[in-house]
Amino acid sequence: MMRLSALAKKLIMTILIIAVASILGSVIYYRSLAFLPFLFGVLLGSAVSIAKVLLLERAVDKALTLGAKQAGNYIGFQHLLRLLLSGVVLVLGALAPQISLWGVVTGIFAFQLSTYNLKSMSNDIFNENPQSPGKSEDKHRR
Repeated sequence: MMRLSALAKKLIMTILIIAVASILGSVIYYRSLAFLPFLFGVLLGSAVSIAKVLLLERAVDKALTLGAKQAGNYIGFQHLLRLLLSGVVLVLGALAPQISLWGVVTGIFAFQLSTYNLKSMSNDIFNENPQSPGKSEDKHRR
């Protein structure tokens, strides 16, 4: 079994939080079993997003063991594979009447939202002394 890095775990957790929040929103909006197609779409899209995290984790681990040119080709191929996976699921969501396309889109975009969330969290972590815009280091000038 593959060990996940802390970043991958945070990405997966964020994807799951987005999925649960959107499903709860659809339950509140529909207030009936009419939310089921959206639920199926979100579950499918979120499963693909989690699979993309796992594929990305594996690709980075393998690329670190390869030479520069081989690693570039491998990462490029893996990126196309992840895009193809997203495309197939989006087509499935568009063609299957039991699956909401909007739910699939929500689940697929959860990957991008989780990466932006991770980026903003890592900026807060790595900037030990963040400065607000417009403020200078007046303390050091005195």
